[in-house]
Amino acid sequence: MEERLVGTISRGVRAPIIREGDDLAQIVVDSVLDAAKSSHYGFEIEDRDIIAVTEAVVARAQGNYASVDNIAADVKEKFGDATVGVIFPILSRNRFSICLKGIAKGVKKIVLMLSYPSDEVGNHLIDEDLMDEKGVNPWSDVLSEERYRELFGYTKHPFTGVDYIEYYKEVIHEQGAEVEVVLANDCRTILKYTDQVICCDIHTRERNKRKLINAGAKKVYSLDDILTASIDGSGYNETYGLLGSNKATEDTVKLFPRDCQPFVDRVQKMMLDQTGKHVEVMVYGDGAFKDPVGKIWELADPVVSPAYTEGLEGQPNELKLKYLADNDFADLSGEALKKAISERIRTKDSNLVGDMASQGTTPRRLTDLIGSLSDLTSGSGDKGTPIIFIQGYFDNYTK
Repeated sequence: MEERLVGTISRGVRAPIIREGDDLAQIVVDSVLDAAKSSHYGFEIEDRDIIAVTEAVVARAQGNYASVDNIAADVKEKFGDATVGVIFPILSRNRFSICLKGIAKGVKKIVLMLSYPSDEVGNHLIDEDLMDEKGVNPWSDVLSEERYRELFGYTKHPFTGVDYIEYYKEVIHEQGAEVEVVLANDCRTILKYTDQVICCDIHTRERNKRKLINAGAKKVYSLDDILTASIDGSGYNETYGLLGSNKATEDTVKLFPRDCQPFVDRVQKMMLDQTGKHVEVMVYGDGAFKDPVGKIWELADPVVSPAYTEGLEGQPNELKLKYLADNDFADLSGEALKKAISERIRTKDSNLVGDMASQGTTPRRLTDLIGSLSDLTSGSGDKGTPIIFIQGYFDNYTK
């Protein structure tokens, strides 16, 4: 048998523009099968290949949208006329501006409390070196908007060119609400201004809600508590609410998709019926990785993958080739080294946690790794490949 010289392959698969009501599972299967038969880029479908579908087209096919008025109605029902603390939102026109517009439309006054020097996913309000130079301690210092301007002036985000404090204030004022801006990193600081709070953070929300309630907050909701059911016929997400939403238009958001498990299971079954191959299927959103230059951590969705088939459960179980080559088989080379390493891989334990020969491998969930690969392959712009087809991911040096 000829030796395989190629490992993992990740392909973007073109698909038609998806609209509400489309049979997305059928479109995904047809698109993958058509790509496989392509004269220039064709491939054989094998067991354990992976089909990843971006959450954006799943939500679009579902018609999972909500308007500013829908958000406002839910917020007003929860808070009435209270002054509401809106704490720790990320700095994003795409991710938060429409949510903020809806919240502002539903209340009379917002105390907007921002974390610093950056938001939760790494968008910076303040340069860390300048913060040190000014003697500001982010662990303890609470900055009013006025004090922030005295110290740091008017700073625009390096990638977007937006001064987010000014921008968020404008959004709130346009909806007829008052706003006061505070910069602080202890969620309990908001209780000096109001005891009714919306936690807008993503990955730290449960801890901050608990801390606020223990500190005497009267009402605490997070973004995953808003739009958990349909408001006046709107879309909704019973698990994540507004978390994972994106701006669709100036007055609507596309929510994170719901009911994703039946979708991935159906695609898997359709592929098995049509090809006889057992592929794995997942829905993916943001990848989970950090840009070392822009300092932005990509994951603004509540999870990388809201649903996936059973074979994608767990973590990789891999040995580090360079560790084996430099340690266990340091005296071997050439074909003897190749055979020794191949045999070690073939006979490795089913759980390598704690094994020195696995150190340096990536201890992350498969869905987070594959979702990141898919997100990078599809990009966030105009590639037109909302379906990713991955081959060889579960192969190793012995295959």
